[in-house]
Amino acid sequence: MNADADYPRLDATGLADLVRRREVAPAELVDMAASRLERAEPKLAAMMERALDRARDEASRPLNGPFAGVPFLLKDNMHVASGIPYHNGSRIWRGWAPPCDSEMVRRFRAAGLVVLGTTKVPELSLMPVTEPGSFGRAHNPWAPDRTAGGSSGGSAAHVAARTVPMAHGTDGGGSIRIPASCCGLFGLKPTRGRTPNGPFIGEGWHGFAVGHALTRSVRDSARLLDAIAGPDPGSPFALPAPARPFAEAAAAPPARRLRVAFSAAAPNGAAVHAECRRAVEDAAELCGELGHEVAEAAPPVPAGYFAWYLTVFLAAVAQEFAVAQETTGVKARRGEVEDATWLCRRLGHALSAAELSVALDRLHRATRSIAPFFETYDVLLTPTLARPPVKHGELRPKGLEAALQALAARLGLGGLLRRGPLLERAAERTFAFMPFTPVWNVTGQPAASLPLRWTAEGLPIGVQAVGRFGEEAVLLSLAGQLEQARPWAGRPPPGFG
Repeated sequence: MNADADYPRLDATGLADLVRRREVAPAELVDMAASRLERAEPKLAAMMERALDRARDEASRPLNGPFAGVPFLLKDNMHVASGIPYHNGSRIWRGWAPPCDSEMVRRFRAAGLVVLGTTKVPELSLMPVTEPGSFGRAHNPWAPDRTAGGSSGGSAAHVAARTVPMAHGTDGGGSIRIPASCCGLFGLKPTRGRTPNGPFIGEGWHGFAVGHALTRSVRDSARLLDAIAGPDPGSPFALPAPARPFAEAAAAPPARRLRVAFSAAAPNGAAVHAECRRAVEDAAELCGELGHEVAEAAPPVPAGYFAWYLTVFLAAVAQEFAVAQETTGVKARRGEVEDATWLCRRLGHALSAAELSVALDRLHRATRSIAPFFETYDVLLTPTLARPPVKHGELRPKGLEAALQALAARLGLGGLLRRGPLLERAAERTFAFMPFTPVWNVTGQPAASLPLRWTAEGLPIGVQAVGRFGEEAVLLSLAGQLEQARPWAGRPPPGFG
């Protein structure tokens, strides 16, 4: 095996096949990945913690599973690894060292994956861009002045840069799909309850957050999902096992002609960039060429949807601070976190239990109004994002807004500003970039971003495909068909081939 030519070209399945045929040893793959990491990291700044010595030790021992010996990176969020300091992009976790692997990481290891370390996230994984104030921004390998997305931005950057063939991600509002779109990768958010969150996570943003991975091929995503799927003991959500392996679904075209809806209209009325519109229109046209029935249509999303989602988001921020204090035994101080994060904490504390309960009820009632749409259509296509990857700092407050935000955080004015223009502007700016992804975290349906278009400037544009609840197999089958019709894996970022 030629390290420079073969390693960046092969996906995780291809590398595992070489290990199985004894054409390369796991220790050699770890060395190749470590070498690429050291070359890429000065350009990407996407790593959080390295665990290379431990990885080499693991690779020297017998490994089993479908990905035996394949190098892998963990996102520094939710699913923790024993002994690797945990930050979640913030100083409030104080580098807590988990006493054991989370169930998700245990399943990654059982699949034979070798963990090299953890990757950067925005502070507390709250933003769709990875710019943690305490640790520095992660850069997009396609354009260093652009975001790698968030919150799984560090993982996406290193998968796109061919450091590892796939990496862990989590998704509570788009955090797998957004960086997949920004970095030209395939990113699947599974159905709620498909993958485990325990034992350190009770529910995960009221069930909105789910874990999986960012990959360069559809088959890797499917095979990994086969390896990690299933509830863990005590899980509040559980799904029956699929009728057949997800890998089988990804390897074959859909068993029947699908009814595919497409829409480039943002559910919150945000402006959608022409390139993003064209991406979904091209994808819909391609589906038609592949024999599927295609129509322009979209499900109803109530006007208050994003405000209700924001209420749950703010409550989750307050909860994160409480859990961090309970875990570390140290209370967070304002100067340790970004002003926006501290303000979100105060806003979350200012909410009443009734307000949170009402927001959740309205969101779930909205889910009931959306569900009939998927009785008519098998799949919905939308842009993953309303814009190509934004430049660093573009979603941050500036000037007077930044000054007012800092003042509000310092003076504890969260309750007074809860329904004021300061919060509204920040939320509007963020949701204008990512209007298409959060709805499916609330409904719990599977959704994936497919890298089907690049701009004239060479920036990736993702197309989101949404399936029925529990029907990842249909999404993976269609995604595999689209990947075969319009291959993307052979297009690395400049300088990372």
